[in-house]
Amino acid sequence: MLRQYVGHFGEKLVRRRPLELRAERPRAYLNTLDLVALGVGSTLGAGVYILTGELAKVRAGPATVICFLVAALSCVMSSLCFAEFGARVPRSGTAYLYIYVTVGQLCAFIIGWNLILSYVIATSSVARAWSYVFDNLIGNHISQMLQETFSLQMPYFLDRYPDFFALGLVLLLTGLQVLGTRESALVNKVFMGINFLVLSFIILSGFIKGDLHNWKLTEQDYALDTSASSDTSSLGPLGSGGFVPFDYEGILHGAATCFYAFLGFDSIATRGEEALNPDRSIPLGIMITLFICFLVYFGVSASLTLMVPYYLIHPESPFPQAFLHVGWDAARYVVIVGTLCALTSSLLGITFTMPRLICAMAEDGLLFRRLAWIHDCTGTPIMAIVASGSLAGIMALLFEFRDLVDLVSIGTLLVYSLVALSGLVLRYQQDQNLSKQEKTEEKMEMKADIERRPLESVPEEGTSNILKSLCDPINTIPTRKSGQIVYGCAFLLVLLLTILSLVLAWWPSQVFSGDPVLTPVAVLLLLLITGVTVIIWRQPQSPTHLYFKVPALPVLPLVSIFLNIYLMVQMTSGAWAQFGVWMVIGFTIYFGYGIRHSLEENNEPQPPASTSQTLDQNISGHESS
Repeated sequence: MLRQYVGHFGEKLVRRRPLELRAERPRAYLNTLDLVALGVGSTLGAGVYILTGELAKVRAGPATVICFLVAALSCVMSSLCFAEFGARVPRSGTAYLYIYVTVGQLCAFIIGWNLILSYVIATSSVARAWSYVFDNLIGNHISQMLQETFSLQMPYFLDRYPDFFALGLVLLLTGLQVLGTRESALVNKVFMGINFLVLSFIILSGFIKGDLHNWKLTEQDYALDTSASSDTSSLGPLGSGGFVPFDYEGILHGAATCFYAFLGFDSIATRGEEALNPDRSIPLGIMITLFICFLVYFGVSASLTLMVPYYLIHPESPFPQAFLHVGWDAARYVVIVGTLCALTSSLLGITFTMPRLICAMAEDGLLFRRLAWIHDCTGTPIMAIVASGSLAGIMALLFEFRDLVDLVSIGTLLVYSLVALSGLVLRYQQDQNLSKQEKTEEKMEMKADIERRPLESVPEEGTSNILKSLCDPINTIPTRKSGQIVYGCAFLLVLLLTILSLVLAWWPSQVFSGDPVLTPVAVLLLLLITGVTVIIWRQPQSPTHLYFKVPALPVLPLVSIFLNIYLMVQMTSGAWAQFGVWMVIGFTIYFGYGIRHSLEENNEPQPPASTSQTLDQNISGHESS
């Protein structure tokens, strides 16, 4: 009885949502250039104007350029894994939709819940950055007044003062959405054009006014700047000076945070249905987008650290203060205008996307159904807008920009790790659409295999047969057994990669210096990872044709998972504590409500023919029942 209950409960966790089919495919109209423009416009935002200064001052110094390179490489591999999901599901959508259709409900909820976290915190952080820049424009009067009034009453784990200006900005955009105001594509294009002009001006100015000595700073330079500064509390740490003042640990911490700066490139992978030549344009568009964004981040961070010593950078408004430092006071206002345009464009895009995801999860029953209520007159999901706007506003009011960035990076890295893991195991799973003849042939092969096996009276022969079935399967197409082998090996690899990441993160010097305990442990983990990877590689892959498949399987997804986990363990304990609270809230909602109210739970007896109906018909049919 208990076994049946556990099995039924496990089946609920992996239930897949049937994908509603459209009568005809939307007209493909996006070429590679269109996809690149979409990706670049979605990626360049608060990260380039605010995050760069924060990283350079306290985490990496001039080596911030290397942080962006490491983050870009991780994003390339994650995005290629994401693109295969876009090929598997013939519909433009999000990672939540792709995982729900192909993998199952629990994994889809985890990804959707973390995407909500990413959108909420992205809104909060951009609003906070908008407040910083505007406050700097008017002489920091807002922050001074708020800090004098509230700084003594704020707990240590929150920001120095509540940012009511950022809260008001988020509530204003929430109100506009409730009224049914839609974002303007023309306004976004104008803002993006201004953004590129300002970024080009910053990069050129940095190479004109920059000084290479700022990449070779010493203790004497720090002492001189300290004696010349009237406010020594505004100086950041020196570290060891030079180009890498905080060693490679600083680079890794910075790279983990830099992942926030590349959020938005996955919007390309979700447009496979609208791309003219998706098998070529999507991976090419992703590569070009990330290369362009990396060049921009490289140029901007190099420009900033060349103009100003990294410990003198103003973290909340780095570029306007940098132009003040080099004597270009008028350029400060040009940069501020460009920064506000870029942040406004980014804020509009995020705030109009976030409620749609919440509404989709509520329609599926994984979140409270009332969040999916759409107003008849305005046609907007009012409850989802109000809920997401209120949460984003509270976080913008209370939390510091740095804490928000670390938290969103953890959630996003987890999402892309799950996408890579799901893409890996799906390639080796049995095709659900096998014809009767193929299924009959598969059963005959399995029966023949059983008949060919000798009686396993000797334990050694049983062991050899198991190893032979793992490393040399007889089938050329995936079977249920081979799929289960890949599932088990994939989850074992995640465990081994996590342990290896923790060892390398906590005791890196001991591992590479030949410690008698840690070095053999790391070598043993690498050998186990290699062996399990070979077992997965030997299993038959699905012959299903896709317009794009991840190359170098299973190595590339595993490297992506390892890099993501390794960057995740670089985060602070405070960020992990906040993330743990968020996940506890999410699992409470899922196991307390979502698992019992999902559409798949209530429509379980229905035949698969319902996949040809639209989602609206499914929902209305469920409500009428």
